[in-house]
Amino acid sequence: MFYLVGLGLFDINDISLKGLECLKNVDVIYAEFFTSNLFGSSLESIENLVGKKIKVLSRNEVEEESIFLKEAKSKNVALVTGGDPLIATTHSDFLVECARQNIPYEVIHGSSILSSGPAISGLQGYKFGKVTTIPFPDYNYKPKSPYVVIEENLKMNLHTLVLLDIQADKDKYMTVNEGLKLLLDIKDDLDYKGKVTEDTLAIGIARVGSKDVSVKASKISDLINEDFGSPLHCILIPADLHIVEAEYLVEIAGAPKEILDDV
Repeated sequence: MFYLVGLGLFDINDISLKGLECLKNVDVIYAEFFTSNLFGSSLESIENLVGKKIKVLSRNEVEEESIFLKEAKSKNVALVTGGDPLIATTHSDFLVECARQNIPYEVIHGSSILSSGPAISGLQGYKFGKVTTIPFPDYNYKPKSPYVVIEENLKMNLHTLVLLDIQADKDKYMTVNEGLKLLLDIKDDLDYKGKVTEDTLAIGIARVGSKDVSVKASKISDLINEDFGSPLHCILIPADLHIVEAEYLVEIAGAPKEILDDV
């Protein structure tokens, strides 16, 4: 049997009772933390909670070797991930392989930034468009697609959730500040006048699910200099605001009161 278990957003307290019961009863537990991580808890604390050792796999071991599927033919094996394994981490291909190889499987979901980020921002969930991710630049690789996605959403008057790159093997986690700077760099490289500028309202969020979650809203030119603290971070770019959304951003996220004049 193969179990795909989401650990949730921030620490071991986010693990569901169903997930905890599963992990206590399986034979082997593997983990991948290159797509997400539980920054509020160490691997040791998770192991102490479930009463078992957990083997952390590299990206290659997960994506190329899939050793957990080979073992699941004769043992009860769990692969744990941060967040929800079928949303932010898109591990549906493992389930396809299970179906092809007649391996029984079960998915145990966890809370995801795709729902919790928009929720804590105060923006209405049904007004979001396509999600995008800003990757770390690499040599000549600096894609314009994140900026284009935001523009397309704005044209349809839809908010955008912008995820920020994670390179756990290098201990690199993109900050709100880095993400906003990269968006402005893309704007400067465009051969037309982009919609997202230094004066665009943005929301920076850090450590969703923790007691010290940070939610700050302002113009990009101001937000880019804010200290959001430790990872994980994400950005939201709102379209036109409803009065309830605007009031939330002013009172909860410290947005300038002038945004109330536009709703």
